[in-house]
Amino acid sequence: MPSGPEIKERDFFYALLNLGLVEDLPGLLEEALSLILGVVGAHRGYIEVRDPYGNHTWTRSSALDDAEVDVVRKSLSTGIMREALSSGETIQTASAITDPRFSKRDSVQRHHIEAAVCAPIGGDAPVGVVYLQGRAEPGPFARQDVERIELFARHLAPHADRLVRLEAEAVDPTQRWRERLKADELVGTSQALANLLQELAMVAPVDLSVLLQGPTGSGKTSVARVIHGSSPRATFPFVELNCAAIPDELVESELFGAERGAHSTATQRVQGKVEVADRGTLFLDEIAELPLTSQAKLLQFLQSGQYYPLGSPTPRRSNARIIAATNRDLEEAVAAKEFRADLYYRLNVFNVRVPGLDERVSDRILLARHFLEQIVQRHHLPNLLLSPSGRHALQVAELPSHIRELANIVERGAVVAAGQGSLQVARQHLFPSRRPSVDPMRR
Repeated sequence: MPSGPEIKERDFFYALLNLGLVEDLPGLLEEALSLILGVVGAHRGYIEVRDPYGNHTWTRSSALDDAEVDVVRKSLSTGIMREALSSGETIQTASAITDPRFSKRDSVQRHHIEAAVCAPIGGDAPVGVVYLQGRAEPGPFARQDVERIELFARHLAPHADRLVRLEAEAVDPTQRWRERLKADELVGTSQALANLLQELAMVAPVDLSVLLQGPTGSGKTSVARVIHGSSPRATFPFVELNCAAIPDELVESELFGAERGAHSTATQRVQGKVEVADRGTLFLDEIAELPLTSQAKLLQFLQSGQYYPLGSPTPRRSNARIIAATNRDLEEAVAAKEFRADLYYRLNVFNVRVPGLDERVSDRILLARHFLEQIVQRHHLPNLLLSPSGRHALQVAELPSHIRELANIVERGAVVAAGQGSLQVARQHLFPSRRPSVDPMRR
């Protein structure tokens, strides 16, 4: 009959199996931490899991006071925990007090942190970490104990991931505003996006001029489409004009049209965007690049609803709603005499700031999945999915505020993955030149 260590090992595996029966996340973390502390005989422990979108973090600790938890989260987060999360491998130290990576931290010395081990929960794409500190005997955690910690973390990962996703999906701050908008193209569940949708829900049904301000690539065109599509003008045209993409001498013709012969390229009557957008919406992107002479004529149209096509002595009327967008500070442009103050005030009846991707980190994975679906259809690729490592890489990568840059990364990764015969877009497809850092003390 099995006895001694064999019984202990059997009880450990039995307890691991029972973790899968826990149906609430706080309860799972509580039982999991208690189990691993007892198995390896650690004095203190901390466990942390995060949702895949970065909105929430759940934690449990044992025998750590608030100050010590703060040490674990802040002081060691730049070392042990951060390394474990980024590399997907276990990090350990025989004594944080003497380890050059941590010994200079006052909090480490003050709390006498010695042996510590931190294992990622989830391996290649961690959903969190388990951190254990302190042993009865001096020196590092025994090899057998580290192996048990790693086994524990691997077994815990799918249960934690399932409950974390249930918790995260139960809360979507954008939902209440989406019910009042047609905003499917604005993908995400972040609070920053919820704040934007709240503003759009207010302004869409009201027939006012709107000024969208935000970084390049933040999705201002999509926001303008949502305003139009959620307004009483939705059944009429949505017309776009990029003011930076047209030569100065042709801007007025593009905006207001031209009679035949009014300029060298007007071989027949030219319809302007203002006319085409009648009863609908005219979206003027990069409005700060509009020439000053054209600014004066746009102001006249905003004030009276009338405009003159080039070469015509007769005014015309249009009931187009104007939505303008810029990535520049228009107040600075006004101060520099590069933009008319009176036009700025006319356009800025309702100002909406569009957040960049750097303010919507928790939306990255949803956006990436959205882009992947579009890319598969556009390029007739096999049905591709983001792998766990791909999701994790996108979540922790340093990306600019451009949503378009994220789309480009996903498109490149999808093409490479499909070309290699893979049905999952993984970290190496998205970021082929990046490698996890290596620590000489990591096992």
